Amino acid sequence: MASSGAAANLWVLLGLGIAGVLLAARKLKRPARPDHGAFIARLELLPPPQPPPPQAPHPLTGLCFAIADALHVSGYITSFGSLEWAKTHDTETQTSPVVSALVDGGAVCVGKTVIDEMAYSIHGENKHFDTPTNPAAPDRVPGGCSSGSAVAVAGGMVDFALGIDSIGGVRIPGAYCGVLAFRPSHAVVSSGGVIPVAPSLDTIGWFARDPSVLRRVGHLLLRLNYADIRPPRHFYIADDCFELSKIPARRLTQVVTKSVEKLFGRQVTRVNLENYLASKISSLRNYSNGHRNGDSKFPSLLALCNAMRSLHKHEFKDQHMEWINSVKPAVDARIVSNLSEDGDSDIDGCQDVRNKARLALGALLKDDGILVIPTTSGCPPKLNAKELSSESYNSQTLCLSSLASMSGCCQVSIPLGTHDKCPVSVSFIARHGCDRFLLDAIQTMYATIQEQVEILAKSNVSSKQAMNEEAAEAAKEKGNAAFKEKQWQKAVNLYTEAIKLNGKVATYYSNRAAAFLELTSYRQAEADCTSAIDLDPKIVKAYLRRGTAREMMGYFKEAVEDFSHALVLEPMNKTAGVAINRLKKLFP
Repeated sequence: MASSGAAANLWVLLGLGIAGVLLAARKLKRPARPDHGAFIARLELLPPPQPPPPQAPHPLTGLCFAIADALHVSGYITSFGSLEWAKTHDTETQTSPVVSALVDGGAVCVGKTVIDEMAYSIHGENKHFDTPTNPAAPDRVPGGCSSGSAVAVAGGMVDFALGIDSIGGVRIPGAYCGVLAFRPSHAVVSSGGVIPVAPSLDTIGWFARDPSVLRRVGHLLLRLNYADIRPPRHFYIADDCFELSKIPARRLTQVVTKSVEKLFGRQVTRVNLENYLASKISSLRNYSNGHRNGDSKFPSLLALCNAMRSLHKHEFKDQHMEWINSVKPAVDARIVSNLSEDGDSDIDGCQDVRNKARLALGALLKDDGILVIPTTSGCPPKLNAKELSSESYNSQTLCLSSLASMSGCCQVSIPLGTHDKCPVSVSFIARHGCDRFLLDAIQTMYATIQEQVEILAKSNVSSKQAMNEEAAEAAKEKGNAAFKEKQWQKAVNLYTEAIKLNGKVATYYSNRAAAFLELTSYRQAEADCTSAIDLDPKIVKAYLRRGTAREMMGYFKEAVEDFSHALVLEPMNKTAGVAINRLKKLFP
């Protein structure tokens, strides 16, 4: 009898233990949902029959998609991320032209997806419909406002999905969920049949896992005719923007630089966007010292962000404050707090900043340039994290998204694998109206970018070596600046520092040789050029500089050989041709 009682107690204890484990697991892990909570309504909009041969089939045949619940579908109420909105609005009688165009193009629309309440936030949280589960990082927010659409694509439930992007509503969830996300140039895609948020900033964007799908959707929505792919000629990496990111800059930029070198044989150009914007948009200073706090190291980027937030709030209130005041819905406290803040900026001034931002980025990028920035300031925050309410987090993230939002430029967020088990990404921005160019660039580069991501992930390079390589590049850039200022010895010292950190880069030796030539240290210049040529036999500048050094030391025959070699590598090189003719006249 005693043994049976002990056994019973044992089973009770086991039962309590299992229950405790299950309870703990339930607290640690959200319950699995078949669609990750992405959808608020399932529907089916079928395309028309295929045209008879020999006509081509519909361009999006075989694809299915979802739409953010700010786009209208006839026969359905658009909830705009709010049950109270849905209760006070009627069933729609017309479908958004964008949705109709995709269906007519052969795709099947399968549902409407969750958005942040009234499409106002960038976090992806929604108290009415619950927060969709980020398939790439279930304990992290999916990003907003178009959270459900990003989740539906990331979870493989649809081939592509539409979202709305005013201040980052497509780009941020795309980055957080690890999928491609495209924000088109402002006003190039019809905004009819969509609930407006802030018309000066609003765009309809889209998500996809496959760059060819992203491009096919873009060609249909942008109504583009067939044309040859035009490769990018210039890539500008905004180094200061990468300082805003908590992800190591090299982790993001190396993939781009290696891909550009492999595909196009070109070097990227490093730019300081902070200084560039300050020089082009003088009125930004009016928004640097407002009521928002930010990193004073980037006053121009912060000012652009502040102008965007003021414009966003002002236009949102114009569109929806009447409904909020009349219905008095229980709107999220963070929205209420933001809308109730005093001190709206001069909206005409914000529009002026917007127009000048478009001109500034257009002048930088022209028709063949791409600006490279981080999409967000770091990994997606954890669910319910205090960080989500942090002004620092919001400002840094919105500083990055304000570039395209305020300039109206097109932008694509590109996944680059993971960091600390979370998705990371980088963004390409092209000037307003260059949407085809940007879509074609992604189509061309995506496979190589992912290949470089894998190479980086598998690399056995130690973290110390990686840090040395990054520090060496920084020292080289400082050396270049000193050289331009004719501070020859300072340039030599900085190039020497770069060589000590990473002695396998030919450019460092060649650049130091140029500084030695200015100091009339011809022997050192010759030695550096020889080192550069040993590392890279095709480095033309090293042959030219060694030829100059040898000519100055009286080694005329060897100098002619160097200039001749440079001419073989670059037949149109005038410096080499002039030097050879000069030496042959002096020493026939």
